[in-house]
Amino acid sequence: MTAPLKPELLAPAGSLEAFFAAMENGADAVYCGLRDFSARAKAKNFTTADLEGMLNHAHGQGRKVYLTLNTLVKEAELPQLVDTLATLEALRVDGVILQDLAVWRLARRHFPGLELHASTQMTVHNAAGVRQLERMGFTRAVLARELSLTEIAAIRRETRLELEHFIHGALCFGFSGQCYFSSWLGGKSGNRGRCAQPCRRRYRYHQQEGYFFSPNDLSAIDLLPELAAAGVCSFKIEGRMKSAEYVASVVGAYRRVLDAPPPGRKEALRAAKEQLKLSFGRLPTRGFLTGPNPTDIAVPSVKGSTGRFLGEITAVRGGEISFKTRDRLHLGDRLRVQPKSDQAGTAFTVKALQLGRKPAKLAPPDALVTVPSPFVNRFRKGDAVFKVSSEQAFTLSDAACRRRLAAAAPRAETINLSARLAGEHLHLHARWNELAVERAYPVTTYPAQNNPLSPDTLREVFGRSGEAPLLLGELHAEALPPVVIPPKQLKEIRREFYQEVARAIAASRAAYRREHQRAALAELLPAGAPQAAVARELSVLIGDPREAHLLNDPSVERLFIPLSTRLARQIALGARKLRNRREQIVWDLPFILFEPDWQILKQAVAELVAAGFCAFRLNNLGHFELFEGLEGLRLSSGYRLFSLNSQAVLAWRELGLGEVGLYLEDDRDNLADLLRRDTGVPTSLTIHARVPLITSRIRIKGVRSDRSLVSDRGEKYSVDDRSGLTVLTSETEFSLLGHLQELQRLGAAHFVVELDHCGAFSERGKQILAAAKDDRPLAGTSKFNFEMGME
Repeated sequence: MTAPLKPELLAPAGSLEAFFAAMENGADAVYCGLRDFSARAKAKNFTTADLEGMLNHAHGQGRKVYLTLNTLVKEAELPQLVDTLATLEALRVDGVILQDLAVWRLARRHFPGLELHASTQMTVHNAAGVRQLERMGFTRAVLARELSLTEIAAIRRETRLELEHFIHGALCFGFSGQCYFSSWLGGKSGNRGRCAQPCRRRYRYHQQEGYFFSPNDLSAIDLLPELAAAGVCSFKIEGRMKSAEYVASVVGAYRRVLDAPPPGRKEALRAAKEQLKLSFGRLPTRGFLTGPNPTDIAVPSVKGSTGRFLGEITAVRGGEISFKTRDRLHLGDRLRVQPKSDQAGTAFTVKALQLGRKPAKLAPPDALVTVPSPFVNRFRKGDAVFKVSSEQAFTLSDAACRRRLAAAAPRAETINLSARLAGEHLHLHARWNELAVERAYPVTTYPAQNNPLSPDTLREVFGRSGEAPLLLGELHAEALPPVVIPPKQLKEIRREFYQEVARAIAASRAAYRREHQRAALAELLPAGAPQAAVARELSVLIGDPREAHLLNDPSVERLFIPLSTRLARQIALGARKLRNRREQIVWDLPFILFEPDWQILKQAVAELVAAGFCAFRLNNLGHFELFEGLEGLRLSSGYRLFSLNSQAVLAWRELGLGEVGLYLEDDRDNLADLLRRDTGVPTSLTIHARVPLITSRIRIKGVRSDRSLVSDRGEKYSVDDRSGLTVLTSETEFSLLGHLQELQRLGAAHFVVELDHCGAFSERGKQILAAAKDDRPLAGTSKFNFEMGME
C-alpha cells in the first residue's frame, strides 16, 4: 500500500513580495487575486501580466498557483467576468476559487480548462454539500471553518472530493459568505471583498464593554497529523492582506513541522512556535477543530488588534510618544498606535529611538522608550502601541520581484514528433493536442561510416528546444537510411521548426481563447425593455406554525415556515394541522445543518412530501440532496443562495430550482439590471426583515437577547441563541415598503415580508403587514443598500 501524499501547504499572496516569501519558505502552492472579483479587494492583488510571471516561476519549481474569484458578481460585471475567465484559462492557472455560481456556470459551459474550487464563502459544512459540489464538477471544497476534526473526518468518509481547510490566520466570527454586518453599516460588502470589519470594534452590553465578535487567530500547528488523518489534502494559511514578513514566518514554521521526521517532530514544533511569534497575530486558538464549543475562540476582554502589544503611551510631546515597551524594539520596526476610541489605528516605522535622553538602535524589554512619529498631536496618553513588523522583515523591492518574474522561463508545451528522410528532405511532423505542424527541410547527407542517423540521434538533437518553450514527448522515426546529416544543419532545422511550432501553438491558444470568450459573451442575456408593472404577490415568513391562519388574509398568497430541527422532530403533528393549506405552505430550511440535524431534516422532508407538501425553500448547497428520489416538488432558493446576476439565476434553474430569491444586500441599480434579463425563472424579493447580520457557531457567554449591545456610535443590536447558533441582528429593521410600485415596474412581482422576529399577530406585525398592503414606508427602518448602493 502506498503512503498517502503529504498535504499541500497553501500560502496567501497579496503582493509580489508575499508571493516570493511563500515560494522561498516552502509553500507548495499560493492563492492570489486579480484586481477584480477578489474577496480581498484591499490587498494589492495582481495584473494578468503579474499572474503569468508568477505561474511561470511557480511551475518552474513544481509549485501551483490558484486564483481567487470568490466574490459576488453584479450583472453589469458579467462581460468583464467572461474576459477574466478566458484569460485564466489561457494562462492555465491551477485552479479557480469561486463563490458566485455565475463563475461556475460560465466556466463549466465555456472554459473547460479551468479547475474549480468551492470557496469557504459557499458555506459548505456537511457531507451533502460536498457531494453536491462533486456532482457539479468541482475538484476541491474549501470547508467552512466551523468544523471539528471529527466532523471533517465524517465528511471525508462520505465523499471523494479534495478537502481544503484553514490551518492558520484570522477567523471570522460568523459563517463565511453569510455576514452582512459591514454591508449593513455602509454598503461595503464582505461578499464583494470590501469588509470594513465592524466585528473587531468594541461594544457595550449593560455595564460591560468588550470585543464580543472579535475572534482570536487560528493556529493549528499542533494538529497537522490529525488534520491529515481526517482527510484534509490542502492546509491553507489565511492572510492575503498580510505582509511578506507574516507569510515568510508562518509558511516557514508550518513547513518545518510538515517536513520533520517523526523523531524530530517535537523539537520542530517547539522551534516553529517560536517562529510563529514573529507573525504578529492575535492570540492563538485551535478554533473549532478540537470540538464545537471552544472557549478561547472569542474572548470579549481581548482587543481584536493584530500585532504584539508593547504598552500604552505615557507621554506625548508633539509627534513624540513615550511608553514602557514589553518587547524588544529596534530601528526599522513598524508600530501601530491604537486609540482608546476604538477607531482605526495609525502605523509608522521607527526611524529614531531614545532610551532616556540617549539615542539607541535597540531597546530591551521593560525599557522606557521615546519614539518620534510623523504625526503631530494625533496620539493621546493611554493609546495602545503594537509592534506589527520587525527589523527582520522579509524584504524584496517591487523592482526586484519583477526582475525575478521576468527571468522565469515560459512554461513549456509537450509535443510529439515524427521524422522521416525522403530523398534529400527531412520531413518533420509535430502534434500538440489537435494541432499539427508539418514541414520538409532540404538536407545534405553523407554515407555513414559509423553512427548513422537514428531515433537516438534525433532525440538527442530535438530533445533540446533552445529558446522555444517546448518539450519533446514521443518521437517516432521511420526506417532511416545509413546516412549522416551534419549536426550543425540538424540544429538549425530544429531551431527553425521549433520556432514555427511555438508560433502555431501560440496562435492556436489565442484562437481558442477568442472562441471560448465569444461563445460565453453570446450567452449573456441581453437587457430587455423595462417591463410593464406586474401584479403584486405577498408572502410572509412566520416564526410559529400556529400562525398559519394568517392565510385567511386574502392579501397573503403563501407562508414560509422555518423547518427547524425542533419542529422536524414533531413534523407529523404539524403536517396534519396544516394539510388543508398544503398548496400555500413553503417549508424554509435552516442554512446551517451539521450532520445529525441534516439526518433529522432528511426524515422530516420525506414525511412532509408523503403528506402532500411539495414546496421547500433551500438556503445551502447541502439541501439539494435532501430531495433525491422525491417527485412533484416545487423548490426555490432563499437569499442565502446568492443571486446577484442572471447567470447565477440560470445556474439555480439548471440545478432544479423553480424560483429564485434575490440577494438581500443588493441595490436598486443592480436589481434593475438583473430584472431586465429574461431568465425564465420567477424571482422573489425580501422587502422587510430583521437582517441576521452575523450567524455564528460561537457562543457569547453572558449575553442575552433581553438587553441591547451598543456600538461606540450608538447603534443597537440584539444577540439571540437559535438552535445552538448565535445570531446578531440590528434593532433597526430593513424595509423597502414605500418602494413596491417602483420594484414592480422593475419587474419584481413576488415580495416576502419576514415577521418571525415579532410575530404576525403582534402590534408590530400587524403594522408591518398593513404598510405592505398599502406600500407605505415605515419610520425608523433602513433601506439597507437599496439607495446608497453596494460596493
